[in-house]
Amino acid sequence: MGKIIAFANQKGGVGKTTSAVNVAASLGQLGKRVLLVDLDPQGNTTSGVGISKKALRCTTKTVILGETSAKEAIVPTAFDNLSVMPTNITLAGAEFDLYAGERAEYRLRDALAPLREEDAFDYIILDCPPSLGMLTMNGLTAADGVIIPMQCEFYALEGLSQLMVTISRIKQVCNADLMVTGILVTMYNGRLVLSLQVMHELKKHYSDKLFRTTISRGVRLSEAPGFGMPVFYHDKHAKGAQEYLDVARELLLRI
Repeated sequence: MGKIIAFANQKGGVGKTTSAVNVAASLGQLGKRVLLVDLDPQGNTTSGVGISKKALRCTTKTVILGETSAKEAIVPTAFDNLSVMPTNITLAGAEFDLYAGERAEYRLRDALAPLREEDAFDYIILDCPPSLGMLTMNGLTAADGVIIPMQCEFYALEGLSQLMVTISRIKQVCNADLMVTGILVTMYNGRLVLSLQVMHELKKHYSDKLFRTTISRGVRLSEAPGFGMPVFYHDKHAKGAQEYLDVARELLLRI
């Protein structure tokens, strides 16, 4: 049965979508069958793997609202072993619809259940929106584990504490099996004193959760979404491409 991993952080601009896309693509490079689920109404994950958001008929929204099956919404990508469940801005309205429905927190988990029963994918990667609303709750309720991407800054540390409380509550109420798979430090610059200070605090409080690999800032990594591809396919020799491969290898050992 495939594992479901949510990438979540209520703070925007921390490299969450970049990490979800590139970890998913790296797992595909390592021979794993991967489904990338775009749960963010901005749809950056969808465009980040080269899928146009304009003419989508079946999306994450139609799946969550029960209008189509998960299998109907899956779109293959041009990248090895990687498929995507795309979305667009219409997903924003689904959040309000969810509040009015039954089993609101479990919609995504229920929708993905047939894929898990069929063992269709080794990993299902969920890119959650930068908020703690119903879409993120659906992602965390469906997931076996959550990866928290975060920048090396003190505001990010405060947000991490809040997110840990939210994860604990969801674990108690909706998903007893949910675990924190890891904290992934992004946009890291080891020459900055601030980065070193934040890393010290993270190791002090979350040493068992930190991924050994940190993700550096890089031109190729920043360019890749504009070309609609993960960084490995934009430039496989880029530092970011190798770092995300290392993260994917470590993930295989964690879950």
